[in-house]
Amino acid sequence: MSAASRAPLRSNRSSRTTHSTRVRRRAALTAGAAVAALLVTACGSGGTSGGGGNTNFVTGTDGIATVAEGKRTPAPDLSGKTIDGKTLDVADYKGKVVVLNVWGSWCNPCRAEAKYFAKVSKEYAGKGVQFVGINTRDTNLKSATAFEKDFGISYPSLYDPTGKLMLRFEKGTLNPQTVPSTLVLDRDGKIAARSLSALSEERLLKMLKPVVAEK
Repeated sequence: MSAASRAPLRSNRSSRTTHSTRVRRRAALTAGAAVAALLVTACGSGGTSGGGGNTNFVTGTDGIATVAEGKRTPAPDLSGKTIDGKTLDVADYKGKVVVLNVWGSWCNPCRAEAKYFAKVSKEYAGKGVQFVGINTRDTNLKSATAFEKDFGISYPSLYDPTGKLMLRFEKGTLNPQTVPSTLVLDRDGKIAARSLSALSEERLLKMLKPVVAEK
């Protein structure tokens, strides 16, 4: 075979190799994007709740989900040590409206909403409302306590560094990868409202006021 006749074969092989390399690179980029997306949801402004499950949530255009009184389910056992070493059981607040806020000192959206939670918790302290935090993925307690001090958080927070408390909720209620998240429990300890994103003062009150007004 002449050199001239062998040249196209080398060209074809080179073309196939280049194409294969491009395919592998595209696959690697796609996989990298998927991993990045998962990391972003660990502290983001939304997301779907843990998948599956019939939790009777009806989500409004503002992202706040509510459950009609007759269709609500009880919150799971939420008890343990707080970040300041005390023992807390959310069930002890039955008879009050409870606002549960999942947060971490490492989470920028949590920092953005913290001042609103501090303010509203104080305004509603004498109105039969109790705020409770669930601090997650903070392996350093100093960071968690500094967060509370910085933003004037006076209500207790359960310490849940591995996210075990979040996994106690019925499937479809919370997404452990979505922080911050907020739930409002009615006076019977049942889940009445939910947000899977950071809240402004206006949206927090929009979640809270209708439940407080229930008789």
